[in-house]
Amino acid sequence: MLYHPDKHRDPELKSQAEQLFNLVHQAYEVLSDPQTRAIYDIYGRKGLEMEGWEIVERRRTPAEIREEFERLQREREERRLQQRTNPKGTISVGVDATDLFDRYDEDYEDVPGSGFPQIEINKMHISQSIEAPLTATDTAILSGSLSTQNGNGGGSINFALRRVTSAKGWGEFEFGAGDLQGPLFGLKLFRNLTPRCFITTNCALQFSSRGIRPGLTTVLARNLDKNTMGYLQWRWGIQSAMNTSIVRDTKTSHFTVAFQLGIPHSFALISYQHKFQDDDQTRVKGSLKTGFFGTVVEYGAERKISRHSILGASVSIGIPQGVSLKIKLNRASQTYFFPIHLTDQLLPSAIFYATVGPLVVYFAMHRLVIKPYLRAQKEKELEKQRESTATDILQKKQEAESAVRLMQESVRRIIEAEESRMGLIILNAWYGKFVNDKSRKNEKAKVIDVTVPLQCLVKDSKLILTEASKAGLPGFYDPCVGEEKSLKVLYQFRGVLHQVMVTDGEALRIPKQSHRIDTDG
Repeated sequence: MLYHPDKHRDPELKSQAEQLFNLVHQAYEVLSDPQTRAIYDIYGRKGLEMEGWEIVERRRTPAEIREEFERLQREREERRLQQRTNPKGTISVGVDATDLFDRYDEDYEDVPGSGFPQIEINKMHISQSIEAPLTATDTAILSGSLSTQNGNGGGSINFALRRVTSAKGWGEFEFGAGDLQGPLFGLKLFRNLTPRCFITTNCALQFSSRGIRPGLTTVLARNLDKNTMGYLQWRWGIQSAMNTSIVRDTKTSHFTVAFQLGIPHSFALISYQHKFQDDDQTRVKGSLKTGFFGTVVEYGAERKISRHSILGASVSIGIPQGVSLKIKLNRASQTYFFPIHLTDQLLPSAIFYATVGPLVVYFAMHRLVIKPYLRAQKEKELEKQRESTATDILQKKQEAESAVRLMQESVRRIIEAEESRMGLIILNAWYGKFVNDKSRKNEKAKVIDVTVPLQCLVKDSKLILTEASKAGLPGFYDPCVGEEKSLKVLYQFRGVLHQVMVTDGEALRIPKQSHRIDTDG
């Protein structure tokens, strides 16, 4: 009724009303037809623009259309699955830096260039795997690895075929070969015994010049509660052992305790990791491991440095292992690992530099390189998004401005009615990006005045907005695409000032006593 052209005599307002009325008319046509409404409920506006709906029987109910859509979605997901290779890789580079702390000067007295510590790479490992979905239940996996240590190395290649036998289990057959070992045949089985318990079994036959070496590993796991898992593992063959562990994983912490009795290693392990609830997903961890091989204390931290990258560092202090610094970078599905062996002895200087050095380098890099780079990338993405949506935003802005002009008369009558009963009056309302934080003082606020549109939505001294973006409301548009937005409202109810500020997707219901501005002071 607000946009009906016959309600406006001014030629310019009449023209603007016709444009907005046509949009309302299109929405009515879609929502009044059960089939197009079902399509819109499932697909949204883009679904109405898709080709092929003309072949769908008009007699189909919304439930049948939804089932058809879900079937098409499953087929599309299966096609995506067949195209996905899910590559995973690991690169590990071991560095021997013991010459920094365990330097034997008498060995270098007559060697040219002996004034500089000798740091060398003593081992490397590279592994890569890809998956190729063959059907909805069968997947082929190809993996390979290369390793070298102190000038000696070798490699292997493995092929596995995995089949999902049911909702409760799957099986995998593996064949491998390498230049240092003979052929390998393996079989892995997984089965859910109950909703809270599962078992995995891995059998392997390794052929070599010394004969056939069989191996068997079985793991039984059970949910002890919502966040706790218990594991029992039995390994027979090469390095036989029995292991039991309890793992508790919550939103803020990860705790593990484990005991192993085996040949040649028996040990007890306890570790704890604290998860900070920040945007960078910061985690700090510590562990203690003791056994026949000695005792190792390890502590470290990891942090998200970009959308797909996590950087971590840890210090390992052990007897008789010495002191090592381990740096790890996870980039999507690729892992880069750099263990740096600093000393074979427990030297306080090595522990100090291994702890403080990475922190100083990280904070310097984060402030001088990472943070400016991420800020520039974000600005670049926002600018690209603004350019791609500039025409659409301009159209939305013009439609919003036209809607506001058409609302003026209706708003005047609403205000008169609300004033007569001391009801809800919207004094000021702004929508967009607000900058209140001093650390963001260089950023520019981007807000639009939405006082008139909000007053137009007032009915019986109430204003109710649901949990959805406010940019789609009549008289609104998005003033800052891709950025966080809020709605700030200053209103009067029963002659008393109230104020509230909500995020873009947050529901709003006014008036409320909690919004009241205390003017006693």
